[in-house]
Amino acid sequence: MGRGKTMAEKILSRASGEDAEAGDLVIAEVDVAMVHDITGPITVQRLEEMGVDRVWDPSRIVVLFDHQVPADSVEAAENHKMMREFVREQGIEHFYDVREGICHQVLPEKGHVRPGDVIVGADSHTCTHGALGAFATGIGSTDMAAVFATGRLWFRVPETYRVELVGEPPEGVYAKDVVLKVTGEVGADGATYMAIEYHGEVVENMSVSDRMCLCNMAIEMGAKTGLVPPDERTLRYVRERAGDEGRPVRPDPDARYETELRLDVSDLDPQVARPSSPDNVVPVHEVEGTAIDQVFIGSCTNGRLNDLRVAAEILKGEEVHDDVRLIVIPASREVYSRALKEGILEVLHDAGALICPPTCGPCLGGHMGVLAEGERCLATSNRNFPGRMGHRESEVYLASPATAAASAIEGEITDPRRYL
Repeated sequence: MGRGKTMAEKILSRASGEDAEAGDLVIAEVDVAMVHDITGPITVQRLEEMGVDRVWDPSRIVVLFDHQVPADSVEAAENHKMMREFVREQGIEHFYDVREGICHQVLPEKGHVRPGDVIVGADSHTCTHGALGAFATGIGSTDMAAVFATGRLWFRVPETYRVELVGEPPEGVYAKDVVLKVTGEVGADGATYMAIEYHGEVVENMSVSDRMCLCNMAIEMGAKTGLVPPDERTLRYVRERAGDEGRPVRPDPDARYETELRLDVSDLDPQVARPSSPDNVVPVHEVEGTAIDQVFIGSCTNGRLNDLRVAAEILKGEEVHDDVRLIVIPASREVYSRALKEGILEVLHDAGALICPPTCGPCLGGHMGVLAEGERCLATSNRNFPGRMGHRESEVYLASPATAAASAIEGEITDPRRYL
C-alpha cells in the first residue's frame, strides 16, 4: 500500500502520467509558459539556435512586458520590438504589452492560473502562482526554449517543507511580516529545491493576494515553489478569472514531508529584513530609527490593492518626509484602476508619493528609483542583495507596506503601529 502524496507529487504525477514521488525524475506536460521582456529575447534566440520554426501551442504561451516598462533604453526598445515581431509571427494569443503590469500579478488576474496546473515562467518569482494551488516555478531561458518547442520539461519531483501558521496576527502585522519571519526561521537555503506547503488557520483566513505574498518569497528560501491548498476562496477567484476551477488537489492526510515548521503568529511584531539577505530578519524595533533616503511600495510581492490600501490608511492626511522619496507602483493596470477609483492614489499623491505606471520598476535595479552609492531604501519587494536596487554600496531593507508608509512619514525606519 502506497503512502499519501503531497500537492507537488500529485500535480507532477498527473502532468507526467507517472506515479511520482519526491526525488523521481519525470517529464511533465506544461499547461502555461510565460516569458517577459528580459527573458523572452534569450528564449527566442535559443529557439532559433535549435532550428525550431513554430512553438508547440501559441494558446498556452504568455508574453508580457514588465521589467523595463516603458522602454528605458535603446536596448530595451529593441527587445520589445523583437518580442512584438515574435508574437505576430507565431500567433501567440496572450500578449500583454507595456500597459498591463507585473507578470506574476497579471497572469492570475487574466485567468491564466488554475489549481493543479503546471506553470513555468522565465522568472524566479513564478512560484507566486502556487497561491492558487498550481505547481508554478521559474526556469531559465534555455529550458523555456525547450518548453516552447515541445510543451514538456523534465522535473525532479521536490520534497515538501510543511509550514503551519497558527494564531491570529496582531494589529500592524501583515502577510509580509509573516513570510519574512518564516524566511528568517527557514533560512535563505533552508528549503533548497523543496516545495513549501502552507497550512493553518492563518493561511485559511488570508485573502488570495496575501497568499500570493507568502508563495512569492518561497524562492527566497531556496524553494522550487510555494503552495497553498485550494479552498472555496481560491476556487471563487479562479472561477471569476478563468471560467472554471481547474484540477484542484489537496495533500493527503498521510503525505510525507521532508521537514516541518509550526509558527504561532499571535505575538509577532512587524518584521524587517536587514541588508543584504532576505533571511536577515529582525523585529522592527531592532532597526527603528535607521535613516532612509527612499521608500518603495510595489513589486510582485506587495503591489496589490490591499497593500496600497494599507499604505493609504497610514499616509492619509500625512506628509512624506522632506528627505525621503516615496515611490509607489501598482502591480497591474487593474490594481491601478481600482486604486484610482477608490481614491487611494489621490491620498498617496497628496502625501507626496511619486506614482508610477505598473512595472517592476526599481525592484531589480531597473528604472524609476535606482539607488546611488551610500543610499538606503526601505522596500516592500523580496530581495535586498548588494546592488539589487542600484549601486553595490547602497542598502535595501525589506518590510510590509504599513512599515514602509510609516517610515516614509518619519524619514527613518518606523514601527507602523504608531500610526494605526
